[in-house]
Amino acid sequence: MHLYIHVPFCARRCSYCDFAIAVRREVPSEAFAAAIRREWEGWQDDPAWAESPLLETIYFGGGTPSRLAADQLAALLLRFRQDRPVAADAEITLEANPDDVGAADAAAWVAAGVNRVSLGAQSFSPRALAWMHRTHDEAQIGEAVRTLREAGLNNLSLDFIYALPADIPRDWNADLDRALALEPTHLSLYGLTVERGTPLGHWTARGETIVAPDERAAEEFLAAHQRVTEAGFEHYEVSNAARPGFRARHNSAYWKRRPFIGLGPSAHSGFGALRAWNLREWEEYRRRSEAGESPRSAAETLTPEQVALEELYLGLRTSEGVEAGRVPPEHAQRWRGAGWATEQGERLRLTPEGWLRLDALVASLTHC
Repeated sequence: MHLYIHVPFCARRCSYCDFAIAVRREVPSEAFAAAIRREWEGWQDDPAWAESPLLETIYFGGGTPSRLAADQLAALLLRFRQDRPVAADAEITLEANPDDVGAADAAAWVAAGVNRVSLGAQSFSPRALAWMHRTHDEAQIGEAVRTLREAGLNNLSLDFIYALPADIPRDWNADLDRALALEPTHLSLYGLTVERGTPLGHWTARGETIVAPDERAAEEFLAAHQRVTEAGFEHYEVSNAARPGFRARHNSAYWKRRPFIGLGPSAHSGFGALRAWNLREWEEYRRRSEAGESPRSAAETLTPEQVALEELYLGLRTSEGVEAGRVPPEHAQRWRGAGWATEQGERLRLTPEGWLRLDALVASLTHC
């Protein structure tokens, strides 16, 4: 079993963010932890535990989980361990912003059991960080990395965004240089996307911002692939690369369709064909929780065809690919001829050029 906890609180909303967040100057850590405990209690009799009794990964995502009071984080992890067996080598990840990382915080996270941190760097460019509405500056990224390592947190991932608008003075290659110089164990590299309702969505709708053309986004993606692989990283999923032995086990569980429980506003849970998700907004989630009501928003059961398509899509996202027989021969042949895929043994794997076309390639299979 894999456990995700969505911590929605942020100091401000980033310009591109469409996640379920709650901007708060003061984080209601005690109320949040109490609501998570109540939801967790409701999962204890779920039949899914019969087949997956052991917690292998725990992931605090957001939002900005590093803004949650360390004592409440520790109390939640203790509660999870009291109620369910946790693997001795469990991966326990905390997402953090660089400006939240102080020596006392890092030490408290380690004491609570956190052994992996995903640091939201996004860029080293001051102009880019300001445009993104990030709350940290470029110097705080390196300072956070040093502080985390001094606390003993050496399993460290850095997040970056590429394909920014052309009018934002940001050198992608320079960002890659500085990121690799910090010697992280993992890198997550995401192309900028425009979501409706976000500041970026409004800017583009008004013509104030022009998004990067697909050609430049592709160039930056391929440049990142080359740089990280030359540096010894395994580019093991479209947006993720890791040193050998440091792949994100929690995220890998999603791509392999392992069972997972999601706690908190907007969190999703999945077991086989079942999908369920919670209310999106924190205040409604809190109200329901305090009233003794379920925070679940909806659920669905995927059809066998939907499950097969999900398995195909998720498999093609990864460097392991899928069984060659899952893709019709005429499609596989065309993909290989175009340089979008390779076939090794009985596995069909997309190349980086194929990953750029992943959505279109999978969509073409649904119309066979």
